[in-house]
Amino acid sequence: MNVREIVVALSSDLKDKIQTGYRSLLDAKSFRPRPGQRQMIGTIASHLGAIEQNGEGQRQSPPQSLVIEAGTGTGKTAAYLLGALPVAEATGKTVVIATGTVALQGQLLDRDFPDLMQATEWPYTCAIAKGRRRYVCPLRLQQCQDAVAADRAGLLLFEDELAFPAGDQGGDETFKIIEDMAGTYSRGEWNGDRDDWPEAIAEATWRAVTVDRNQCAGYRCRMYGECGFYQARERLQEADCIVTNHDLLLADLQLGGGAILSEPEDTVYIIDEAHHFAATALGHYSYQSHINGTVQWLQRLEKTAAEMLASLSGVSGIEHHLDVCQDMAGLAQQGLRTLSPLCQRLLDSLDIENGHYRFPLGELDTALQSASEQLATVFNRLAGGIEGLHGVLEAEMAEPAGSLPAVDIEVYFQTTGQWLGRAEHLGALWRAMARPSAADAPDAKWLTQEEYGDIRVSVSPIQAGPILREVFWQRAYATIATSATLRSVNSFDRFCRDTGLQDEARCLAMPPAFDYARAGILSIPEIGADGGSPTAHTAALIEHLPETLETEPGAQVEKPWGVLVLFASRRQMLDVAKGIEASCPYQLLVQGDYPVAEIIKRHRATVDAGCNSVIFGLASFAEGVDLPGRYCCHVVIAKLPFAVPDDPLNAALAEWLEARGLNAFRELSLPDASLRLIQACGRLLRSESDFGRVSILDRRLLSKSYGRELLAALPPFRRVSD
Repeated sequence: MNVREIVVALSSDLKDKIQTGYRSLLDAKSFRPRPGQRQMIGTIASHLGAIEQNGEGQRQSPPQSLVIEAGTGTGKTAAYLLGALPVAEATGKTVVIATGTVALQGQLLDRDFPDLMQATEWPYTCAIAKGRRRYVCPLRLQQCQDAVAADRAGLLLFEDELAFPAGDQGGDETFKIIEDMAGTYSRGEWNGDRDDWPEAIAEATWRAVTVDRNQCAGYRCRMYGECGFYQARERLQEADCIVTNHDLLLADLQLGGGAILSEPEDTVYIIDEAHHFAATALGHYSYQSHINGTVQWLQRLEKTAAEMLASLSGVSGIEHHLDVCQDMAGLAQQGLRTLSPLCQRLLDSLDIENGHYRFPLGELDTALQSASEQLATVFNRLAGGIEGLHGVLEAEMAEPAGSLPAVDIEVYFQTTGQWLGRAEHLGALWRAMARPSAADAPDAKWLTQEEYGDIRVSVSPIQAGPILREVFWQRAYATIATSATLRSVNSFDRFCRDTGLQDEARCLAMPPAFDYARAGILSIPEIGADGGSPTAHTAALIEHLPETLETEPGAQVEKPWGVLVLFASRRQMLDVAKGIEASCPYQLLVQGDYPVAEIIKRHRATVDAGCNSVIFGLASFAEGVDLPGRYCCHVVIAKLPFAVPDDPLNAALAEWLEARGLNAFRELSLPDASLRLIQACGRLLRSESDFGRVSILDRRLLSKSYGRELLAALPPFRRVSD
């Protein structure tokens, strides 16, 4: 199928532009046409071209979302840019690409987009959208610099954010980094973007020089014109394409849409790495807090409020708001002290190995329900008092009326901004805890006993679908979700259910880019135990894995080669690593011994030096790690990657599914395992010239009926018997 056969709904000019652009890219890069890429370009272009608009350029009715699985080697980034940009321009829309990681954002902006524009000679512009916390706040940086200059001993700048250590090497390094950042920023040699700073910055240090939405005064700030964040935000207004990440897109939607990015009704969204989108959405609508930690924060708030009252007595209207803050902070502490023993009794009532107590179907007993309702009311009133205080300070920053130095007003404004964000979060947490469970999809609610004695209270929706359907899919002009792996057990059902697209999506899988049967071998050797018997399976792995590591990946592969061994359990990984360290024939690198980047660096160096190397890794190595060619000629999957059954969120979802008469294993566990298994196998072939072997050391693939379903969903490697 070619582009010309698909884009029949487009004007001839748009067809020609897309086809010419594609040919130019192929010529510039000396690429061969790929069927999957051609089909993806045409499908996206025709999907967008078929959306009906009214006279004002708005869609007539919500269109179906387009869901496209495009495996490794398809060239999906170029495909969605080629298919979407010309049509979006013709319809007056902005293209927003949301990726799963900041790293992929940078790749799109710095490599993929410029390469395409150069090859096609298209004039489209692209800008990156990152969160406020990715940029230094120039005012905050100046405050830190001034504080360092004033007192280098035991300096505490901002509540809950950074205590500079005194008189040790760590403190000296922190002071130097702040001085270096301030100097390069003031000279215009750095744009304030954390990702553009040449060295690693400790998280505590970075948080000290940034602010969140509530702490930022915007145009009222005296350093607004120098702010890299707002300079970057201005570039978004004129861009044809905005590259962002899932987190920032969801933050924009939480603010109503259009607060950071373009208005949803005027946007063509491309959700890349879409298999992460639902989980990220759950995180945005989840809440958690520590009981004792909150009490300590409220005590500090009371103390600082008293200091503010003494310092700001001349500011009109400040006293009332500070009184409310102090009163509500006191009531909140009382409420938490009442609630804490109720929670502790629940945690003590069970023999809990994982430290969790989950409320069945999200239902609280009468005492906890009442305490949660009272706390929700108190924290709402506390947030109201802080908001009033914050507003008075903001007005004072704009038009100072008293004798208090402007720098003190600025610090107090930032402090109350931090208070406001935390109070709003706590109010939302206790409202969610007090809310009766909904029959359609209850919240998961659970308590966690921390090792240091505190109790963490957590609330989360069990499904992101209803939320995403309301705030995103139904509002956007057009949406395209894509990833290398969206199907599980050969079906898009799980993805569509999780994201809320059950009845509103057109789902397609592009043809594979590789000849799997030619390039890859799949073996499922007998090792004497399967993953259903953890102790016996670990012992079998220790006995047989050294032999598996020496198995040739294929006739086309000569030494040296790299091997990636993937585990579903950290405990099993460490036990096997210890058990084979004396008999492993090659260099062994175990996740956790070094940072991931260092493991990959050492692995590559060993293979480059002519020796074999083995990596033991967990889920983070099963996705996103790119080890082409000799660096990964053999992928060994220790056991089927079923999720840990005691995760509170998964347990709540499984409980709800069972209550509705569904089989949680088939609806939840099996599709998840299928997706993870496909992703793990996807580490083998990264280009058309790669060859190798996948060995799965869990015979449940052959002995269980569900195993055969998992096996049928894997890429069509050539099967061999061991």
